[in-house]
Amino acid sequence: MRRLLLLLPVALIAAASWTGASAPAGPGYTKADGTQTMDDGVVLATTLYLPDGQPPAQGWPGIVMLHGLGASRQDTNTWAEQYFAGHGYAILTYDARGHGQSGGLVGIAGPREIADLRAVFQAFAARPDVDDAHIGAWGISYGGGQIWDAAVDGVPFAAIETVETWTDLYSALFPQNLAKSGVVGGFLNEIAPGKLDPAYAFVGPDVFAGTGLPQLRALAAQRSSLAKLGQLKIPVLMLQGRRDFAFGLEQAEQAFAKLPGPKRLYIGDHGHPPSTFPAADTPYAMTEARLWFDRFLRGEQNGIDERPPVEVAPDPWRGKAVSYAGLPPTRNDEYAAPGRKTIGKEGVVVRALGTAKTALEEFGAPLATVRVTVTGPFPRIVAVLTAVEPGGKQVVVSSGGVPAAPGTRTVRIRMIDDATFVPARSKLTLTIASNTQKTAAGLLYLDLPKGGGKLTVRDATVTMPILLKPISR
Repeated sequence: MRRLLLLLPVALIAAASWTGASAPAGPGYTKADGTQTMDDGVVLATTLYLPDGQPPAQGWPGIVMLHGLGASRQDTNTWAEQYFAGHGYAILTYDARGHGQSGGLVGIAGPREIADLRAVFQAFAARPDVDDAHIGAWGISYGGGQIWDAAVDGVPFAAIETVETWTDLYSALFPQNLAKSGVVGGFLNEIAPGKLDPAYAFVGPDVFAGTGLPQLRALAAQRSSLAKLGQLKIPVLMLQGRRDFAFGLEQAEQAFAKLPGPKRLYIGDHGHPPSTFPAADTPYAMTEARLWFDRFLRGEQNGIDERPPVEVAPDPWRGKAVSYAGLPPTRNDEYAAPGRKTIGKEGVVVRALGTAKTALEEFGAPLATVRVTVTGPFPRIVAVLTAVEPGGKQVVVSSGGVPAAPGTRTVRIRMIDDATFVPARSKLTLTIASNTQKTAAGLLYLDLPKGGGKLTVRDATVTMPILLKPISR
């Protein structure tokens, strides 16, 4: 039985228009570009895919697909055509406001974007050739964050899939109350000039230096779903990246722990830098994504919901992931880094941690515990954990930082939650500084224009979570 969405006001349905659907665009489907006008007058550009042939009596199952920040529906169109179109799905993609051919300003997954997604869903569901009871959503990064927020806000998706995204925006970008300034700055640069909502006018060097955080925390909380995920019972597939220095593994792992309904977590080789999307394992991951929709939008008993719910891809990809009944078991290895050195804001402390006697697969958030003395306005304390492989290649295992405060204390720097393979005989190193620009981590934590003072680094230890059994090289 179709929902009351079919009784939406005619004006709302008429606000969405599609043209050119009579021209075949690929094997088994047609494609039509169009527009939809939001209730504030902003016009969004859309693309509609419909399977060839007569739709079922209840309509085609549907998928709404959302792109990442600074991208457009042309990206999601590519993935739609490669993995979902031609498989019996009606698909709707659109340029988020402030992106592509759409009007409006970018609110960074704020209430206005969620209202847009709700309106797009409603107009899509109101089509007589779409099954309004079986519409899923797929979103990457910025789009994934919107899908999470819309789902917990009551948009009635039948299933969702999120890719390399966040559930708690503040903890992802400002862990331990310190901005990953290079990541945040990089995201802001993805927004076209003049397209950022004025609500973010206060975000600048002062925020990177640690002021204005309460205002930022409030904005981020409005754009985060984690606190409400315990109420979300729809089927969820999460595709998170092994090495994603923007949105770490914890963003999906915390969600996996809270979700009460059908759920699946795939940890793959894709992600924000230092990874990419697509990656070598993307065809495998996206085939899993189609199977998930086939199960919960088409009702196919394909068994994907009966497999062990966690999969981890090896790095490099070898054609098969490793399955687990839950998050894979780990142990903690501890490394000592004794010594004492005083640096200024431009200085760097480098400590050798030793050599890996066997192959290690770091999985989780390494922790650097450091005894420090800060004098003057030293801005912050940043740690970088690196491995130099036997062949000489240097890999950033993880990195993190905390704000600095005058006096002597022990600081605990929780680094990015990721998965990094460390070959046997690799040399491990801990680097401590006020930024990462003179380290292998590059622009992760940018140098601040202000600040001075001194930092004395005393004895340090690094605790690294390790998979009990490596799955990579």
